[in-house]
Amino acid sequence: MRRDDGQKTRRWLQWLRWGTVALLSTLLLLDLIFPIPLPKQRDTSTLVVARDGTPLRAFADRDGVWRYPATIEGVSPLYLQALLNYEDRHFWRHPGVNPVALARAGWQWLRHGRIVSGGSTLTMQVARILDKHSRTPWGKAKQLLRALQLEAHLSKREILTLYLNRAPYGGPIEGVEAASWAYLGKPAARLSQAEAALLTVLPQSPSRLRPDREPEAAQRARDKVLARMAELGVWSHAQVEDARIEPVVARSLQPPQMAALLAERLRAAHPLAERIASTIDPELQRTLEERVAAYFSQLPERTSAALLVVDNATLEARAYVGSVAYGDKARLGHVDMVQAWRSPGSTLKPFLYGLALDDGLIHSESLLVDAPQAFGDYRPTNFDTEFNGPIGAAEALRLSLNVPAVDLLDRVGPPRFAARLANAGIELKFPRGAKPNLALILGGTGVRLEDLAGAFVALNRDGVAGRVRYAAGDPRVERRLLSPGAAWIVREILEAHPRPGQVADTFDPGSKPKVAWKTGTSYGFRDAWALGGTRRYTVGVWVGRPDGTPLPGQYGAVTALPLLFEVIDSLPRTRGDAAPRPAPAGVGETEICWPLGTAAVDQPASSCHRKMKAWSLDGAVPPTFAERGARLWSAGAERFRADANTGLRLSAECSRPHEARETEIARWPALASPWLSAATRKASTLPALSPDCVADGRDAAELLHIEGINDSATLARAPGSEKPLRLQVRALGTDARVQWLLDGRWIGETRGAQVFAHDYGEAGEHTLTALAASGAWKRVRFRILR
Repeated sequence: MRRDDGQKTRRWLQWLRWGTVALLSTLLLLDLIFPIPLPKQRDTSTLVVARDGTPLRAFADRDGVWRYPATIEGVSPLYLQALLNYEDRHFWRHPGVNPVALARAGWQWLRHGRIVSGGSTLTMQVARILDKHSRTPWGKAKQLLRALQLEAHLSKREILTLYLNRAPYGGPIEGVEAASWAYLGKPAARLSQAEAALLTVLPQSPSRLRPDREPEAAQRARDKVLARMAELGVWSHAQVEDARIEPVVARSLQPPQMAALLAERLRAAHPLAERIASTIDPELQRTLEERVAAYFSQLPERTSAALLVVDNATLEARAYVGSVAYGDKARLGHVDMVQAWRSPGSTLKPFLYGLALDDGLIHSESLLVDAPQAFGDYRPTNFDTEFNGPIGAAEALRLSLNVPAVDLLDRVGPPRFAARLANAGIELKFPRGAKPNLALILGGTGVRLEDLAGAFVALNRDGVAGRVRYAAGDPRVERRLLSPGAAWIVREILEAHPRPGQVADTFDPGSKPKVAWKTGTSYGFRDAWALGGTRRYTVGVWVGRPDGTPLPGQYGAVTALPLLFEVIDSLPRTRGDAAPRPAPAGVGETEICWPLGTAAVDQPASSCHRKMKAWSLDGAVPPTFAERGARLWSAGAERFRADANTGLRLSAECSRPHEARETEIARWPALASPWLSAATRKASTLPALSPDCVADGRDAAELLHIEGINDSATLARAPGSEKPLRLQVRALGTDARVQWLLDGRWIGETRGAQVFAHDYGEAGEHTLTALAASGAWKRVRFRILR
């Protein structure tokens, strides 16, 4: 009997072992055949966040679901307390299935004929989320097996993390982080007890309990969770009563849409990332998006704008507005103008002047000439077609004068200037086959706003430019653009330019930071620019039409500059932002004289017609440029012999003896003559040759005469005529190219004695000037009657 019992026991144990092996083998085979359908990375949604974690824009996955990455450490401990105690108190101990809870739920169902309490664990809920099943017994069995499978393959933390990211919250929202932002407008890390309870219960019936649609039902369900927390002693009764007072108020489900174009750009750069941390300041971004939309709302259709704010120290973008209104078809709001190629207008001029300082070509007050000039076949004019004559380098830069800039670029060399910009990060775009030429300094090339902003930071970073950084992991790419001294001088020049409407010595900006600013307008009013920098920030603004059509009447100083100052004045400031900054090594202040342009101590007093203070670099005080093709004379000192008694000039051959003395005069550039006073012109002119001396060839070779109108003439239109008065004049005495100016404004060009016809419609006093390329000129004044 005992032997039979032993055999039965052994057979039973053998069957048990084989049964166990078969069961385990079956489970292993099923696990291999039906693996856990874990989410794949490419199927996830993408969230782009600001530097503090605030969502900027969420991109749905292929099924249209919005999901923000969440971690156990990243959500509020209050939420974890409510979730684990309300949904699954034994989560950390059970194997994925809680037999006691399942038995209780089954008994209650049999007794009451309905579900009184659920028996699902969090693991089972994750299994149902990952692999949908029916509510049949077979479906429940499948859920149980999936739960066991999850526990076998994943840790408890991994299972809980899946729930935090995949729990349904109504509509396209999944995960506690997305729900917290969507319904409450805050991160899941900062939930109150009432909010934690609400987000705990919503996944039980996300459609029926959506707080944006059914706030009363959502509040009843929330209070049920609160009561359970008090019953279990997890939260005190006082805490729960305070939480009950808090109403359920939810926002409508709207995904975040800040810095939308930057978010698209970052997502394209990181296509597999679930969460992309940008460098954007969310409050500043929100404020500037609203300001840009309001500021440009009255501009014509198809008008857009772009704005970029860069932290000088880190090169990180703090605000990025790629268009006036994202998604606005009429304004082409889907086009990102921060990275679009546009004509820069005059915005490259500060770098040209800085390079000329580094080359020792100029100091801050070098004498330049703003007058009609031809550079081969290229004849630039100013934006307002007026000319200023002799002008200092600093003022020429502040006024953004075109002829001095082209003259300077011609001496620096367009290819070298373009290469220097490219090395510093400003890539220039020319038409296919074209090479850098003189037109590039007036906008004859293409640049991007982000590259310009990255270069302008150099003025406040000791001459070091950099690539703007948009994501936390972006590398720092820095290149030297100017020397520290040249950058400091250019910044001082631009900071000395008063704001529009600000009158020197009458308006105290107080604590407002100093701004080194520059505007630009491209040909045909297609692009309006304003760039400016303070010690802490650089701001770039572009306005125009993305399709490249003109926007008449809109230019940098009128359209873009006011917004630039609004933005700068709204940026965070510290007490030292407005304090002066000491000059770096190599920068010195020198007293110089015009017209020679050199230090006052190095020239006689008679040669110093105008004296001023200038910033020089490394002790270089270069003289005024020699003029191109001026046959009358050129700028510089000219020595000659003169009679000590009469002051008349002596040549090498005179018929009688003279008491001679060596004399020197300072010549002004010939093209500047029309803008000089009579006394200044006389001081710069050689005295007449003594009658007994042989001609020395130093007298003026050309004397212009304007034929067709007399000086001081009074003119009137024909009686009864409404047409403007038309004059036909000629410049006699030269074969060179002649520029015609009316009241200092360029109106036309002829060659030699060609007839020049022009309509004069405005009554009053006028001055007509003929200026030959050789420097010869003539001026007549006349009056037109009303």
